[in-house]
Order: sequence, then structure tokens, then C-alpha cells
Amino acid sequence: MQDLLSALCLVAILEGLFLFAAPLAWKRMAARLLELPAMALRQSGALMLAIGLAVLWWLRH
Repeated sequence: MQDLLSALCLVAILEGLFLFAAPLAWKRMAARLLELPAMALRQSGALMLAIGLAVLWWLRH
């Protein structure tokens, strides 16, 4: 449970860092994401999920 909470805190830190360091770039990126079809977003999410799981597995073993 502690690892999960640590991971969630790291996500919050990274999100906050991007918003703090480059808010206008973040807004432009978000606007561009709204233009993408749902399937492209889903495929990107699946790819990031698979990469994250693979790296996590590699680090833990």
C-alpha cells in the first residue's frame, strides 16, 4: 500500500511540475489532445500502460 501511495504522490509531483514550469505549453497540449480521436488516445494510453508495467516489472525483478 505504501508503494501505491508513493507512486500516486510522484504522479502528483510530476503533474504539478509541468503545470508550474510551463502552464501555457500544458494548455496547448491539452487543447491538441481534445482534437484527437478517442481511439488514438486509447491506443496511446494502452502503450504507456504497457511500457510502465514492463519497466516496473524490470525494476522489481
